[in-house]
Amino acid sequence: MTGKSAGARPPRWAMSRRQVLAAAGGTGLLAATASPAKAAARGRKARAGGQAGDGTPEQVHLTWGETPGNSVVVSWVSPGPATRPRVRIGQRSIAAEPRHYTDGINGQTVWTYHARVGGLRPGARYGYAVTADNDANAADPFSATFRTAPQGRAPFRFTSFGDLATPNTAWALSYGQSAYAVEAVESFQPLFHLLNGDLCYANLNPAEQPEVWRDFGANTQSSAASRPWMPCPGNHEVEFGNGPQGLTSYLTRYTLPDNQVPGFGGRWYSFRVGSVLFISLDADDVVYQDAAAFVAGPTTLIPAASTGHPPITPGTSLYIRGYSGGAQTAWLERTLADGRGDTSVDWIIVQMHQCAASSSVTGNGSDLGIREAWLPLFDRYQVDLVLSGHDHGYERSFPVRGADAGAGRQVATGAPVNTLRPRPVTTTDSGTFDTSQGTVHLILGCGGTDAPADEYGTDTADGLREAKVFTQPGRPALTSTPDVYARAGADSVEDATWSARRDTATGYGIAVFDVTPGSEGGQSTITVTQYHAVGADPVNSGTGVKGAPTPDYTEFETFALVHRRP
Repeated sequence: MTGKSAGARPPRWAMSRRQVLAAAGGTGLLAATASPAKAAARGRKARAGGQAGDGTPEQVHLTWGETPGNSVVVSWVSPGPATRPRVRIGQRSIAAEPRHYTDGINGQTVWTYHARVGGLRPGARYGYAVTADNDANAADPFSATFRTAPQGRAPFRFTSFGDLATPNTAWALSYGQSAYAVEAVESFQPLFHLLNGDLCYANLNPAEQPEVWRDFGANTQSSAASRPWMPCPGNHEVEFGNGPQGLTSYLTRYTLPDNQVPGFGGRWYSFRVGSVLFISLDADDVVYQDAAAFVAGPTTLIPAASTGHPPITPGTSLYIRGYSGGAQTAWLERTLADGRGDTSVDWIIVQMHQCAASSSVTGNGSDLGIREAWLPLFDRYQVDLVLSGHDHGYERSFPVRGADAGAGRQVATGAPVNTLRPRPVTTTDSGTFDTSQGTVHLILGCGGTDAPADEYGTDTADGLREAKVFTQPGRPALTSTPDVYARAGADSVEDATWSARRDTATGYGIAVFDVTPGSEGGQSTITVTQYHAVGADPVNSGTGVKGAPTPDYTEFETFALVHRRP
């Protein structure tokens, strides 16, 4: 890892469970951090012992509890049902809630566990161990450490990217950069990480969905077991046969803060760290683009007989726009109103997968559904920053507020179309932006897939930056090949007057956010640095030069968001 403020890589070592680490305030806390070799050996042992009675923990990860200063959730998977699954922390033993599901395509049952750990002190480091009575490693169980969120107006760091995939190239869209991306998170030692959807692309490997998730969990464990990874669902979390919105795999693996909306737990949520309110959304609910589970053909997808599910014929697409019936948008407005009405909240940061403002030409583009449903709320309640994935690269907007009407045109006819183009409040790229004047959008789909999309649109008529926009559902249609279907791309384009910076060097990177709260009447600042992994593209789109996964992340750009406190 190179680049400004990256710091040295954290030391990796193995500690006895009996060793004690003195934390802040002098409290003795159990501490044990597994080495990569030890963790890999445990993973191999668990994989080899995948029998009905094997409760060995694997794929361990953390999420925040309801209040990040004093609670976390420890979650994991085991090859078979675990007996008395639990987390030990200090002298406490916390029983885990078991959950399981049977995959709707291959019929495999997945066993997960979730231990809600409360009563913690803010800003303290804790050690924990995960075990069960039938843990094959019970004599030396998996263990790690984490830090709770600080109390009050304290500085902190978080990181973000989306579209991670796995390092196992047997799976569609997976690539070795996924492993280095997880290492990059650890090198920056954030308090937590935001994972902006399309976690592992299991729905592109329908017959092997649980195994894809397993490789994803094994890869992320080296970071997610030591700091919360807070996800949002993307279109590739939507799977055939796994619940009404196809999100059963995702929802069974993660315990997320409660949104208090009956029937929709885990799909969207919020949490507060210091002076920042974080809001995580499921944009599948509002986007026009049809991009979830899909059988293109020519063959039929046949679920295992044990599932009881019928064959899925070519041309079938799982399209879930509008699934909440407006409940998510109503919750969002309530949450934004409460947040902006709280004078102790300086910043509101929104996380979602799909994009309101992206000018990728080889990827997806922008979506009118988000612009219609949510951008007016972002304007009304002065959302500061929106983090997305979906397009596999990096792009930053100018601060935007309001919309330009009639700025788009249909691809097929050239006729004018109202894309509700976000209106920049400035087009001067000064490096410092007052977000009380407008919202900055970042596309961070740069985790680790094998399909970087670091090419961007240009209007050949005027030389301006151009964005594709979905303004209507692009449903599957039969192609010229018998029994083969395809989904249409974006139907419209617009000049991307809102686009400020695009990374054409590589599709891989990580964004690092340092929050510095100001004093009363002063200025609060978030310093954002995007690091990119130049040379990691399988083939560079600009030069045609073949690349390879790389651990070297260097600085691409740094800018500051500022907000004056009341």
